[in-house]
Parts: sequence; C-alpha cells; structure tokens
Amino acid sequence: MGSYLKAIVAGFIATIILSVIMVLKSMMGVLPQMNAIAMLAQMAHGMAGMPASPAVGWVLHFLIGSVLWGVLYALLYAKLPGASALPKALSFSVLAWLLMMVVVMPMAGKGLFGFGIGIMAAVATLILHLIWGLALGVIYRMLTRPSGTEQGRPSRA
Repeated sequence: MGSYLKAIVAGFIATIILSVIMVLKSMMGVLPQMNAIAMLAQMAHGMAGMPASPAVGWVLHFLIGSVLWGVLYALLYAKLPGASALPKALSFSVLAWLLMMVVVMPMAGKGLFGFGIGIMAAVATLILHLIWGLALGVIYRMLTRPSGTEQGRPSRA
C-alpha cells in the first residue's frame, strides 16, 4: 500500500474517531451552535446547490478528513516539523485547524476563528483537530512501520 493510500486510510479512521466525539458532543448539548456537519451542508448548498442535508455534510466531512487531509499529510510529511509520524500529524492538525479558522469559518458566516459563535468554538475545534491529528499520526505510524516482526516485536534489521 502506497504512502498516499496509507495516509487516506489513517485519515479515514481518525475521522471516524473524530465523528464519534462530535456525535457525543452533540448528544450532550455541548456547543450546539458549533455543528460542523450542518456548516458543511449549508456551504455545499450555498456554493454548489447541493441539498442542505446532514448526509451531504457527513460525506464532505469524511472526504475532507480522509482524502483531502490524508493526501496533503502524505505530500507534506517530509516538510512537517517533528522526527516521526505523531509530532508531524499533530503539527499538521494545527495547520488544518488554522485553515478552518481563517477560511472555512468566515465562509460559513461564523467569522474569523468562529468568533461569531464564541471563543469556545475556536478552542473546541482546536482540541478536536488535535485528537484527529493524534489518531492520524498513530494510525499512519502503524501502517508505515516496517513489517518484519519476530514474536510480535518489530525487527531491528
């Protein structure tokens, strides 16, 4: 499996983990005004005439988290700070968060850094992006680790 595909798989699994947390957040009523799925659906509707349905938002959420960010992570991997997949993924997740704060939030009408819905939106999305980045880095490291093992331990050769 090539590095791009491994990064897409890692991004997909990380996005599943992120999605579970997002659903739990919603079920607990935490920051109800911060609904990324609804924002994506509304943006797709406004920009491309797609239905403003949660299904569209979820599809876009998974495409962005898996394919877009997965491919970009693989492309930028060598240039990201850090000596291994985990710190590289965490720094990459901060980059993804910054892009969301300065591009997506204003496009969604939430203001720069989402200040239109409160400072906690920026803090909460940073935490969510770091969790996603942690999962991305761990899974990518697992997928790219050399396959030679002896009694369950990685080979040293």
